[in-house]
Amino acid sequence: MHLSTTFARDAAGDLPSEYSYARYQNPNRDAWEACIASLEDGAEAAAFASGSAAANAVLQALDPGSRVVCSHDLYHGTRTMMTKVWSRAGFSFVDVDLRDDDAVETVLADGVTVVWCESPTNPRLEVVDLPALAARCRNAGTLLLVDNTFATPLLQQPLALGADLVLHATTKYLSGHSDVTGGVLLPRDPSSMLWERIRTTQRTAGAVPSPFDCWLALRGVSTLWLRLEAHCTNAAELARRLDGHAGVERVYYPGLPDHPDHALASRQMARFGGMLSFLVAGGEMGARAFTSKLSLLHRATSLGGVHTLIEHRMLVEPPDSPVPRNLVRLSAGIEDVEDLWDDLDAALSEEA
Repeated sequence: MHLSTTFARDAAGDLPSEYSYARYQNPNRDAWEACIASLEDGAEAAAFASGSAAANAVLQALDPGSRVVCSHDLYHGTRTMMTKVWSRAGFSFVDVDLRDDDAVETVLADGVTVVWCESPTNPRLEVVDLPALAARCRNAGTLLLVDNTFATPLLQQPLALGADLVLHATTKYLSGHSDVTGGVLLPRDPSSMLWERIRTTQRTAGAVPSPFDCWLALRGVSTLWLRLEAHCTNAAELARRLDGHAGVERVYYPGLPDHPDHALASRQMARFGGMLSFLVAGGEMGARAFTSKLSLLHRATSLGGVHTLIEHRMLVEPPDSPVPRNLVRLSAGIEDVEDLWDDLDAALSEEA
């Protein structure tokens, strides 16, 4: 672990290595970026102190007054950054169901700088046809950014599917232990002006991970495949059991055969991921009562760690959020699925 914040010059004033100052470049960050670039089969990567910092760097790299099209189902933190921070810089943001071909064509015809896509989306697990969307964006001269946090590079590789930029909140599955925050961006074209601007923002604006953060993230990613196997298996089984439970109105999980995007997800993803959401019977109060009765599952924000986390989304969503008031999001951990089910079933059955 290289903890130095600065690196000494020799008597002639030259740097013996490529490193001069830790904010600009650090051996641990180089190793972390090389690891993620390899996983995504990308040319290079730029690591940040959080997923939000990475997203912010993209917006900083765009020209003032840019028009951004976002998925109508989008992580609320990203939407809040766009509407509360970057709208003041003259940016405009348009929500579109990116699965609706006609709606996408209509909005692209009006001129768009970048399409900001999640697939699967957060929190309703919608799946977008990435190759088709990428083709539409190319035809319109529009950049496509794909947030690949839910899927990880092991389940889906957006660069190979046509994306121009890929974003990860490495806090989640890649680090995997709920003990380090981080984000990363990867370009299709590392020689582009946009990527040059992102790199400049990374190295000069200061929102970079520490050497220890990078070391922790590398430690976490070493078990990514093993963890994903358990995450995906547990999520699929819990979704199957929740589907049709008397205490549940609807389950959002692309691995279920009746999910509207199931066929697409089967083609586009190696597995269906470790995230699912569901609507609890009894509305908002039913969801509140259900989550209050859980004893094993942790009621907490975030996802992708080894422990199962569950969250009543209305507690963190803004007042005008379109997310249903009784929606509960679950990040399946790697615990024994029977223990998880006993906890869920007991809390739901008491409410049913």
